[in-house]
Formats: sequence, C-alpha cells, structure tokens
Amino acid sequence: MTSAPTPWTLADGRDLLFFSLPGHSSHPVPDRRPLPDQSVAQSELRFDRTTGQWVIIAASRQDRTYKPPPDQCPLCPGPSGTTSEIPAADYDVAVFENRFASLSGAGDAAFRLPPTGGDAFLSAPSHGRCEVICFSSDHTGSFAQLDFAQARLVVEAWVHRTAALTAMPGIAQVFCFENRGEEIGVTLTHPHGQIYGYPYLTPRTERMLREAHAHRERRGTNLFTDIVEQEVAAGSRIVARDDMFTAFVPFAARWPVEVHIYPNRFVRSLAELDPVERDGFTRMYLTILQRLDRLYSLPLPYMAAVHQYTDDETQREGCFHVEVISTRRSATKLKYLASSESAMEAFINDVAPESAAAALRRL
Repeated sequence: MTSAPTPWTLADGRDLLFFSLPGHSSHPVPDRRPLPDQSVAQSELRFDRTTGQWVIIAASRQDRTYKPPPDQCPLCPGPSGTTSEIPAADYDVAVFENRFASLSGAGDAAFRLPPTGGDAFLSAPSHGRCEVICFSSDHTGSFAQLDFAQARLVVEAWVHRTAALTAMPGIAQVFCFENRGEEIGVTLTHPHGQIYGYPYLTPRTERMLREAHAHRERRGTNLFTDIVEQEVAAGSRIVARDDMFTAFVPFAARWPVEVHIYPNRFVRSLAELDPVERDGFTRMYLTILQRLDRLYSLPLPYMAAVHQYTDDETQREGCFHVEVISTRRSATKLKYLASSESAMEAFINDVAPESAAAALRRL
C-alpha cells in the first residue's frame, strides 16, 4: 500500500507533493528561487458561439521554459533549492502545480460558469488546476523504461490527484495525460506528464458521453463495453489481452498509431480498480508502450490520454480507458493535421487499423 505523499511548498506558494516507494523518502529543502507571485490569474475562458465550446486564452504560457540544456532541466532534482521545480536531492514521483498554468484558482472558492445563452462576447476567469507529474528523477528515461514498482507508483499518484482535483469546487473533469517527443511539441524531455482539472466537460468527452447515452437508450447496454466485446469477437485489431485488460486498435482509428486499453469489467476510473487490477493495468500499459517503442528504429512520439469519469448522472455511462496515439505514420514520415483535420475535424488515416494492430502483435 502506498503511503500518503509528502507535501511541500514552492517559493511562489505552489503545491508540491512527493510520492515515494516503500522504504524510500524524499528530503526536500527550501525553494530559494526569486519567483513572481502566482496569486493573480494568468488566463481566461472565452466562449465560442459558433461551436458552443469554451476556449482557454493563456498568453502567459508564451514565456514557459523551452528546451533547456540537460543540466538546466527544471524537473531534475535540485538539492540546492535554487535550480529546480523539485528542491530535493532525489525523488521517486513528484507532482506540482504548473508554473505556467492554463487554468488556475481551483480550491480557492466556489465557481460556476456563466450561462451561455446571450449574444454578447462571453468570458470567465480561468478556473481550474494544472499539475505536472514527474515519473522519475532520471532525466534520460521514459515511462516505458520504468520498472514495475515505479510505474505502479505513477498510477497511484494519478489516482490520488484525480480524487483531490475532483473534490475541488467547480472542477467538472480531471484529465491525466502525457506528451512524449519533440514531434508532439514537447519542450521538456524529462519523463513527465500533466494533470488538468477543467471547469467543464471537454468537447470530446461531451460527444463520447452523448453517444454513450444514446446507445443506452437504443440498446439498453453500455457503448464502451459493447465495443470491447465486438473488438474481441472480430479479433483482427486486438493487440494484447489478458484476464483483466484488452488493448486494441479501434475500428475507426483516426491516427496512424492508435491503441486503446480497456478493462474487461466496467469501471469509470482508476480509483474503481482494485489493487490487483491496478497491477494488471500497469503491466498492460507498460507492455503497450514498450511495443510502441519497438515499432520503428527510434522511440515513438506519442500522446497518452487517461479517460476517467465520475458517477454523476451526466458521466455515468463513461468507461475508464487509456488512448495512446501518435502522428508518426511510417519510420520516416509524420502525419500532419492539415486543413481537413484541423479546420473541419474530418480525420483521414493513412494506415489501416488492421495493419497497425498486426504490426504491434508481431512485436
């Protein structure tokens, strides 16, 4: 059983948490950096009346740290308290509030988005929470290279932070994710991910839940569990499967590389998995990431998205799953989201899902 994280406070008041393996402990030191005050909101929400979607305007993120040399990485341990976001000589897993947050202010007060029925330009404070999760103190590693215990600790940190952010007033959705590789746009190469607490359901989540509720009304069953059963029956897109989890390339994959991992029983979040199932998820997730890194001669750039839901009536049909996607369509070519995808949201995939699944099975 993982012990409670060790809390710490950074120089500008942001929260830092240390998650430690059994028998390990971190020993943070005071953060001595002269950081600017973080109490003033740095971004806002603006409503797009043409799509019915909220857009986050976060101009201050233009100043975020951009591809520093390895000896100046802000995610490596900083035992002096003057060089790093993590002022400690070592750590296992660390989570802290993002210094260059898109959303902030959650936890300070109650929050409700304004009604969207009017005709005026509509904006709101950027209520929410953005956190960074460092998977390891090793600057040169990756999630796929973590040993089981370390990866399992990351899963527990995801569970802890999901529960904490969900409990904050005004948070409607918690999203854990990883961007890996410069081709994806990553500016810090240290193995890490992020956790967002949104004040609204994201557009894709809304669409997926809308389809799931419609499926329930038509069929009386859950959309996601039906899809898993149908993929297993078809077989041609299955990548890996065991007693607890199934990984497959979806029938209508949008991306050249796209693998979804689902539990074999319906749960809405990582927190609803029992300890044995969390072990199983960790093994399956590592297996998929390791296969993806063997797909080409170089490690695969990817985005990993952890989809979780609450038992709120609007989210009740949502099923926990992870999607790992990549824009690499061959060993030497990238898939760019050009006009059809970016302007019209009409995806064109250059790789047949069945071929992608077969390649990953062979690995």
